[in-house]
Amino acid sequence: QVQLVESGGGLVQPGGSLRLSCAVSGSISSINAVGWYRLLPGRHRMLVAVITKGGMTDYTDSVKGRFAISRDAAKNIVYLQMNNLKPEDAAVYYCNADWGSGSGRTEFWGQGTQVTVSS
Repeated sequence: QVQLVESGGGLVQPGGSLRLSCAVSGSISSINAVGWYRLLPGRHRMLVAVITKGGMTDYTDSVKGRFAISRDAAKNIVYLQMNNLKPEDAAVYYCNADWGSGSGRTEFWGQGTQVTVSS
């Protein structure tokens, strides 16, 4: 089992920055990847950025060059640095862990953190 706790959301003006944090605990050694997703009203959760166990990262096209995912292995925290925020980035952001293998593979979610981009 894995527990994920997000923090760092809030209100920011267009062009501003926020850093989201995802504190990870539990059976961390079986995590394959940690991703940040966002949920817009009436939409499905969409992957924003992901970092694999091996440290590889990937981003959805709309945030490339503006967002950066990273991790602090000592603190078991995954960050999402968001720069040059746009109104369309406003959403509830969720941390997700891809965990396990084979028939035991599953995923875990945090509770989400709200990001509002408005002047």
